[in-house]
Amino acid sequence: MELTLLGTGAPAGLPRPDCPCAACAAALGPDARAATALLVDGTLLLDLTPGAAFAAARAGHSLGGVRQVLLSHPHDGPAVEVPAGLPQPGRVPDGRELALLTGHRVRALALDAPGTGYEVVGPDGERLLYLPPGTAPAGLEQPRAPYDTVAADVSGRPDALARLRSSGAIGPTTDVLAVHLDHDVPPGAERARRLAAAGARAVPDGTTLTVGAYGQVPDVPRRTLVLGGARSGKSVEAERRLEAFPDVLYVATGGTRGGDSEWAQRVAVHRERRPGSWRTAETCDLVPLLTDPQDAAPLLIDCLSLWLTYAMDEAGAWDDAEWASGGEKVLRGRVAELVAAVRGARRTVVAVSNEVGSGIVPATASGRRYRDELGRLNAAFAGECEHVLLVVAGQALALRG
Repeated sequence: MELTLLGTGAPAGLPRPDCPCAACAAALGPDARAATALLVDGTLLLDLTPGAAFAAARAGHSLGGVRQVLLSHPHDGPAVEVPAGLPQPGRVPDGRELALLTGHRVRALALDAPGTGYEVVGPDGERLLYLPPGTAPAGLEQPRAPYDTVAADVSGRPDALARLRSSGAIGPTTDVLAVHLDHDVPPGAERARRLAAAGARAVPDGTTLTVGAYGQVPDVPRRTLVLGGARSGKSVEAERRLEAFPDVLYVATGGTRGGDSEWAQRVAVHRERRPGSWRTAETCDLVPLLTDPQDAAPLLIDCLSLWLTYAMDEAGAWDDAEWASGGEKVLRGRVAELVAAVRGARRTVVAVSNEVGSGIVPATASGRRYRDELGRLNAAFAGECEHVLLVVAGQALALRG
């Protein structure tokens, strides 16, 4: 089954008309995108957009063989003119199946927002799923066989991928294509990096693919360390890396700190950001979580700097006398145990930590000790990670991977 992406952008296209934002200003050349429309085997058109016939011609195709045009979502603005020779567009009711004379079968999937998702099965059994912008499947049956290709709003609704993965509809070899691309993510290398973290990719408008033939699905790194200063955006970056995956275990090492209203407000903000399918554990006992053979769910640890505070408390490392009489040895043993657990971890791990070595020198001996030990911990932990990121002013810089 051949799939041509006539457009891969949001309904308004990219750049958006008259939008002065930085993402739109940078959306030039291959990063400029028309509204998403998919041509399947030259006979089925999913979503009719302005200029579809010209887009097909630029891609080396004709719409002359199209026998069915299906719309997936409400179209704002004036009605799109139907090119001569094309059948009138329509929509398939949720749950209904349409059999085409060409041997394709199309089934409409219910969504959690206005619109219709389409499952297309080719004459030889290849399976494609197409979801409209801003939507995710509703009421997926479990288990489901993995699709060969999924085209969805990865940037706008990463939780859709989490639902599909949870039901088995996305497997290790599923080619996940990001469509409906908008100006919420900067184009170019940053968009590619974010999509790769979700196990997805974007292709330029006019690309033709063979459904089921793609063998280079992005390899999501098993271990990632995200570093950054205060309010740098490091926690948001870490959460973003797992938002397309189901059943994530979020490990909060800071606890609740009863009576501290400012801390309670910070915790509340973090909780509101997390997907509802995530679990939360408030603990500093990280080694059993990293080595648990019964739980394969992704693990997000936020953060290592608070874990170090707890470990130094336990070791008596703040007091000079206790530090010299055995506290240092105890702390180094705890760190070594944690690093060994990360090395042997079989689950996906994303950890957050503060980067404090570039600031002012702390005024106290205990403060300098904490700064030094956090630097050592970050270096040792990073040594066991495939990906290491430094977040500055909300921008993630890849240090490794």
